[in-house]
Amino acid sequence: MTEQQIADVAEGVRPPEKASSVWGQVLAALVVVGGLAALLLSGTFQQKTADPEPAECHTSDDARPSKPVSGVQLCTALNRADLPTLLGTPTEYAMNASGNESVGKWADGTKTVTPEAEIQLSTYSVKLSTSDDDIPVAEMARFLGRSAQNRTVGGHPAVLYSDRTIALKFNLGGGKVDTGPGGIARNLLVAKDIKDGGGFYEVSIWRQDDVLPDDLALFRVAETVLPTVPGWTAG
Repeated sequence: MTEQQIADVAEGVRPPEKASSVWGQVLAALVVVGGLAALLLSGTFQQKTADPEPAECHTSDDARPSKPVSGVQLCTALNRADLPTLLGTPTEYAMNASGNESVGKWADGTKTVTPEAEIQLSTYSVKLSTSDDDIPVAEMARFLGRSAQNRTVGGHPAVLYSDRTIALKFNLGGGKVDTGPGGIARNLLVAKDIKDGGGFYEVSIWRQDDVLPDDLALFRVAETVLPTVPGWTAG
């Protein structure tokens, strides 16, 4: 990542359509409230209503597999049988599951492909993405707001920070969609290796009822899921 790209981010310039960029990706993504909005916004979700079986991972038809890890691989790692327990909601199950490749473009014209996965339960939504940006995770806290805190996950440098989601409200009678501030998402950026030589995974959780997410649940998910993702190195 160039100094100009970092300066652009610091001034609020974000790559459009890059749903999982390091700088406030949850704000860049349209985080929807409720199953109806998720179903309308993306054909990549499998909606489960009457059947209590957890949703299986699906991807969009135009997805471009990424190397060394794809969105579907991230979804497979995240869509665990014990994910509800890790989140503290053991009686729930995955209603929607998706894995995709998000293409973003920086201000200087550079294009990046970001593999990402998202699982939706009744209480929580969970997102997992990965990036090959070369800036060390330990240096990212200063770009992520006052809430950012340096942490470790499995011996890897990490940064914990908050972001606010964007809520979409559908007026079915008038055919309009209104946007407004949603709830708080809690996010963990985790370096791909213990030396923090570049590249990271990001795990994000937010609640459907806009209550502040449980940080312990976020860490449980990260510490359990990330070691199963291709490219992770043990600490």
